[in-house]
Amino acid sequence: MLVRPGLLQMELGIVHQLFGKAASASGEPLYTVLTCTLSPGAIRTDADVTVNVAHGPEVLAEADTVIVPTSDEDYTPGDGRLDAPLAAALGLIRPGTRIASICTGSFVLAAAGLLKGRRATTHWQSCDQFRALHPDVLLDPDVLYTEDGDVLTSAGVASGIDLCLHMIRSDHGVAVANAVARTTVVPPHRDGGQAQYIRRPVPEPTVSSTRRARAWAVDNLDRPLPLRELAALESMSVRTFTRRFREEMGLSPAQWLIRQRVERARQLLEESDLPVDRVAANSGFGTAVSLRHHLQEATGVTPTAYRRTFRGPGEADREAAG
Repeated sequence: MLVRPGLLQMELGIVHQLFGKAASASGEPLYTVLTCTLSPGAIRTDADVTVNVAHGPEVLAEADTVIVPTSDEDYTPGDGRLDAPLAAALGLIRPGTRIASICTGSFVLAAAGLLKGRRATTHWQSCDQFRALHPDVLLDPDVLYTEDGDVLTSAGVASGIDLCLHMIRSDHGVAVANAVARTTVVPPHRDGGQAQYIRRPVPEPTVSSTRRARAWAVDNLDRPLPLRELAALESMSVRTFTRRFREEMGLSPAQWLIRQRVERARQLLEESDLPVDRVAANSGFGTAVSLRHHLQEATGVTPTAYRRTFRGPGEADREAAG
């Protein structure tokens, strides 16, 4: 990690916690995480504490991955140019090194020319400023994180969690990433294409008149789930159930069911050896064609490509051949 004065402490903790918890089946650490700064010593944070950073920028020359978190200085980035010491530090990074940013750390990557012509994101509140300073970047303000070759960006502090888990999954597979997620009690996967700012609340409603129907639906995703059947579970008319469901979840029942089925399919593709048609049946899509359509709409890739990403090419290719 390359940190700067005005560091957001949570972002420092995210990287050390997630990568630091990644371990092999035998318990061996899979990453060594080092923090560096331009001038080693006490670094000001966004709170009333400082962080003592022992390493200087020279460690960047040995890194396989470099992560640039936010500084409060990013909120007033001036003309969008790097000062000489920061530019020199980034110049130490070896070609081919994976480079990522959290939140407005993307301003640093853009100023260094690392995002030119690439797809990237940043915090939604900073998008207008980012576009004005870096019009050569393909900014996508509506996603949690992006990956364009060996350069990755995330939208905000919390989406830094999603980005780190995505990198761990890409490096070491779904089992390792899921274990890290369980240890830190965070969702194991949120798709990078998910909108970063959702107006409906993320938690389940405190008082919910459709909770029983939703729980039953999740347990029975492999079968048809007509709306009248779900409504009957709550002793409501279809019209009342639909209205209450949308009020509580921010989605129609049909939209919610598709999301649940996509998530079930993704889990099966990642964690099982079931053929794609069985995955389609067990997640309630019925046919591989239907699964392919909905998975591509949600993730941009086919079921076979999705499995190849998270389980390696050998298993996916054997399945396709069979």
